[in-house]
Amino acid sequence: MKTFIKLCWIFLFVAGKLFSQENIKGQITDGSTGNVNPVLIINISAQKSSLSSMSGEFAIEAAENDEVRFVKEGYYRFEKKITKEDLASPLHIILRRMEIQIPEVEIAYKPTGNLAKDSKYLSESGKLKALKSDITMYMKSPLNEPMPDNKVSKTFAGHDFNAGQVNVAGVFKAISGIIKKASKPKITKADYNETQSFLIRVKNEISLDFLKKYGMDEEQINRFLLYANKTRLLAKNYRKDFKNDVVEYELRVAFGEYRKLHKLDSWEK
Repeated sequence: MKTFIKLCWIFLFVAGKLFSQENIKGQITDGSTGNVNPVLIINISAQKSSLSSMSGEFAIEAAENDEVRFVKEGYYRFEKKITKEDLASPLHIILRRMEIQIPEVEIAYKPTGNLAKDSKYLSESGKLKALKSDITMYMKSPLNEPMPDNKVSKTFAGHDFNAGQVNVAGVFKAISGIIKKASKPKITKADYNETQSFLIRVKNEISLDFLKKYGMDEEQINRFLLYANKTRLLAKNYRKDFKNDVVEYELRVAFGEYRKLHKLDSWEK
């Protein structure tokens, strides 16, 4: 019997709480003409929540003395304890927007109004100008260090399929060069008779008309040939391997110096 009475009291208490819950409703604005939406409305006491509509209207289940909280990002949170009057008429909730904190900037220099003085102060510092000047001079100056080789590292290079292979063309070229070098007569110093024989051959096989146009006679030509042989080592280098075009080129080179030395340009005039 006692247990039954206790259950009845519990039932009556819970029923009383349930039937005492009503809906509160109202409008949420920002204090001016604008509606704030959506806003999260939380009944802290009853552990219930809802969202306001796009027009700022809201409704949530609440009872007297319930604590209701209104939350919106960028706005200050608003809390309200529900009274009997709040249950009887619509509420007007105002949410205040949070202020954006702008860091304070302290201006050390106060402009004087003198354009020349103020522009001088606000222009680039001496250190910055010096740095820019150094960079400009560096970019214009020649390189003091060699540039790196523009080659692909072996790590990233593809496989060399010629590695370990014999370069046949290169081998034949090297052998040909060795044979050609070995076939040339050895250069030795020419004695008196060998020098005379070489100069006679020069006069017989090389055209010396470029000497005669300067009015040089036989004796002057012989004197020049002795000079050319001495300065260009003609008999030593070419008596065993006589090539007309090479010997004539050496003679013309020698004559260029000989002409300046003996001032033969005036003879031509």
